[in-house]
Amino acid sequence: MDLEYLRAHPQNIGRLIEHQRIRTTPIRGGSICTAERLTLDDGTDVFAKSRPGAPADFFTSEADGLRWLAEPGAVPVPGVVAATPEMLLLDWIPPGSPTADGAEELGRGLAELHRSGADSFGFAHDGYIGTLPLDNTPAESWAVFHVERRCRPYLRIAAGVLTPAEVALVERALDRVEAPDEPPARIHGDLWSGNVHWARDGRAWLVDPAAHGGHRESDLAMLALFGAPHLDRILAAYDEAFPLAEGWRSRIPMHQLHPLLTHVAMFGRAYAGQLLDAAKAT
Repeated sequence: MDLEYLRAHPQNIGRLIEHQRIRTTPIRGGSICTAERLTLDDGTDVFAKSRPGAPADFFTSEADGLRWLAEPGAVPVPGVVAATPEMLLLDWIPPGSPTADGAEELGRGLAELHRSGADSFGFAHDGYIGTLPLDNTPAESWAVFHVERRCRPYLRIAAGVLTPAEVALVERALDRVEAPDEPPARIHGDLWSGNVHWARDGRAWLVDPAAHGGHRESDLAMLALFGAPHLDRILAAYDEAFPLAEGWRSRIPMHQLHPLLTHVAMFGRAYAGQLLDAAKAT
């Protein structure tokens, strides 16, 4: 039983694990899915993620996003071994530690990825952000896409834990959303530091995307939200390769409204303070 068999017969994974033809090793971290390293009986390792009760397209939509991000060859992206309604199997990338050189390479790679472009602000089909559905219906402008597809759906959910005054504050921020007129960029869409996998070879790989055509500043703002290793190196290398529009730093809070709204929607008031700060700064 080897990798080619697994590619051709992913529906047999459960039976193969049960009969110990595949050895499983848990991987720590992540609250959305169960992550494991699968070792085949020929010694090949594969990364697997699963989630009981996940929607039928939960993993196939992620697989489509990974393949789309890999098309330009700009940033390393794990290859998709197989995607089923129960599980996503990816190439195993031995983990390592962040490096300054790797961060600069990531910045240049993101610039190339974004420059490769997208057909529209949106994607060919809907997806997921964490456990929540993600509407990727194309919009005529990025501002409309950001407000109507990326913010308001989650504000409606977050309103269950926010006060009416807090909801009104966020709504006023959404009324102020605007950004430089740029064509759709090919973006990761959920690029917080935990979705950058630092490999043993020193390179940074992109994982767990919510890929779509969006504004390139959104990926960079997401990297800044919870802190990324060597962030200054990433941003400097990016700006050198694909200069950012004037005032991009002042627009970071506006781009962070979407991820913060999804966090409030999923996890409650723990992120409300950051959301309201971003709304005030928008």
